[in-house]
Amino acid sequence: MNDAARASGIRQEARPDAGRIATERRGGLFLIGIDRPAKYNGFTPEMCVGLAEAYSAYEADGDLRCAVVHAAGAHFTAGLELSAFDITEPEFFPPDLVDPFDLRPPFRTKPVVAAVKGICFTLGIELMLAADVAVAEEGTRFSQLEVKRGLMAFGGATIRFVERAGWGDAMRWLLTGDEFDAETALRLGFVQEVVPPGEGLDRAVELAGRIAKQAPLAVRATRESAAVSVRRGPEAAVRAFRGQLAEIAASEDFAEGVRSFVERREAEFRGR
Repeated sequence: MNDAARASGIRQEARPDAGRIATERRGGLFLIGIDRPAKYNGFTPEMCVGLAEAYSAYEADGDLRCAVVHAAGAHFTAGLELSAFDITEPEFFPPDLVDPFDLRPPFRTKPVVAAVKGICFTLGIELMLAADVAVAEEGTRFSQLEVKRGLMAFGGATIRFVERAGWGDAMRWLLTGDEFDAETALRLGFVQEVVPPGEGLDRAVELAGRIAKQAPLAVRATRESAAVSVRRGPEAAVRAFRGQLAEIAASEDFAEGVRSFVERREAEFRGR
């Protein structure tokens, strides 16, 4: 286990069934797969490190334009395998790597689409809410059930439930730990689409592909502006407009976007 793992609240015991994070490149897309289906994709310390490594690899690769987080088997994840973690150290991702919860630096700057299904509990909801777009399959079961284990949610749910659903709906689910379904998740703004069983990954890849076709600089600037508004307020986002627009206006992709409009054709952006 590396030094970053040791510094992140992870216990040291090596286990043969620790699971893994599988990655796959599909052109400009990067698929990040949670792979421990025999244990309902319950997260181990090794998987936390692997997930942060995958997010960091995605962020560092200039040829990758959008990522899709998904899971092997029938379920997205049952959450953390609590017995394998030191709960007094809530930082489960190495601090020098990109935070999949998107709560502390280094922040990612590129978009992520999440495809959830089956059981999507605790950590799973928080990864989904940290993504930019989420697709849920019909029949997905959600629960932020930390209070039932004597804990509080600490991966962003206490913040993002309120942002998306408002105080009352957030407290309804955070304080009871009750399960809710995909239709409720859609109503609350936790997911953006609900699709038939078995179609979640395909739909997420389709949406990621549409994002990947856009100008990368414009996509990053759009996402950054929204993130700045959430973290530092709308005024900070407005102050950043001029610099962002100047950078975009000087890009080859912006020139291509104008040409494609004049020529009435689809733009071909090259990320420059």
